[in-house]
Amino acid sequence: MKRYLHDIEIALEALQANKLKSALTALGILFGVAAVISMLAIGRGAKQEILDQMELIGASNIIVESYVPEPSAEEGDESSDSQQSRERKDNKRFSPGLDMQDLRSLRTIIPNLEHTSPEVILHSNIIHRGRSIRGNCIGISNDYFDIYHFELTRGRHFSNLQQTEGKRVCIIGSKISSRLFSQENPIGQYLKFGGVWLKVVGVLEKEPVTSETISEYGFNDVNASIYIPDKTLILRIKNRKLLHNKPPKVRSGRMAGGYFRLRSSGPDQDNYHQLDRIIMKVRDPGQLATTAGLAERILTRRHNGMKDFRVIVPEMLLRQKQETKEIFNFVLGAIAGISLLVGGIGIMNIMFATVMERIREIGIRMAIGAKKKDIMVQFLTEAVLISLIGGLLGVGLGLGMSGLIEQLTDIQARVTIGSILVAFLVSATVGVVFGYSPAKRAADKDPIESLRHE
Repeated sequence: MKRYLHDIEIALEALQANKLKSALTALGILFGVAAVISMLAIGRGAKQEILDQMELIGASNIIVESYVPEPSAEEGDESSDSQQSRERKDNKRFSPGLDMQDLRSLRTIIPNLEHTSPEVILHSNIIHRGRSIRGNCIGISNDYFDIYHFELTRGRHFSNLQQTEGKRVCIIGSKISSRLFSQENPIGQYLKFGGVWLKVVGVLEKEPVTSETISEYGFNDVNASIYIPDKTLILRIKNRKLLHNKPPKVRSGRMAGGYFRLRSSGPDQDNYHQLDRIIMKVRDPGQLATTAGLAERILTRRHNGMKDFRVIVPEMLLRQKQETKEIFNFVLGAIAGISLLVGGIGIMNIMFATVMERIREIGIRMAIGAKKKDIMVQFLTEAVLISLIGGLLGVGLGLGMSGLIEQLTDIQARVTIGSILVAFLVSATVGVVFGYSPAKRAADKDPIESLRHE
């Protein structure tokens, strides 16, 4: 043991004698290790972000989303005779839009559904005692909370009576609660949306919803929304389907896609769908694709072949995103590995130069009794120490870079003990691998020739 401690002491003396050269040699390992830790942290953070989104959106959910198909550009150029014939053809493909009857059909026909809920979204101001906040009013059923695992901090869910009779009650998000009811208990209070007063019966826990989740997957900002029974919204606030079916004034006097399009109308009048979405949770996640295909066939038949809806499986979208990020992380890891390789080559180059500079020292050590093994251990120890010092500094730099990346960007960076150990062990291995050849060359020197070297 003392022998190896002596070799380490000699190696440290040699490094101190060549501080600048040793520091420059360690830089390659330092940046390589820092890059490895940063890339592993980004990869880990990306994976955790996907898992968080999957937990929030639901790994067993299927979303049916409505949309209004745009008329083709050629419609305006058709003659009146051809337009009348096209109208007769479109009447055969009239779509009732996504409505409550679709929801009932899906519940009845598909056996694999555990929970289902409609979703009708309106945007407006939410008012309480002169204070106002912009937000969403979303018509849902109680199943919605089970689908997304939303928990209440206060109050209760909707009762069966409130749902079936469309009572004027609501459950509010945490942001609504803190902004409008900061100094009072919101339960039992009233707020106004769309000209209708709603009684607050519950408050939801704060959910970690990111802007990316909202924009990419159409997820609602649960913290800035109020939830009411779907029947309440349809009967008391707005039923787009009834609004659409009222006899309108149509400038062009034509039918577009089987429904009247008002060229000067707003988005609510253009939207003939009663529901914005239907959310379904399946019992067996392994049947997601099959259930989604069955739902699409049912709705296609009910909508007379018109594709005015989309069937979305968020889990599949997240899996595709995860695969893309894994490829990206692999590329970044390869770049970090190249940095370590370059650092290792730098150590080998410097150690070869060091051997050439210290040939006489090698000869003297051998002359006083040092064996080839001692010489080899000495130079190998120097290489490993340079690599370990660079590795330790690289760990610190990697931790700092990971924190900086997380602060300056929206990218999550999670450093784990495992990634630090991996980077540190890799740096030590680089020192051994790239220091072996120079150390062996030093040990193979002839003592007599070494003593004669000037």
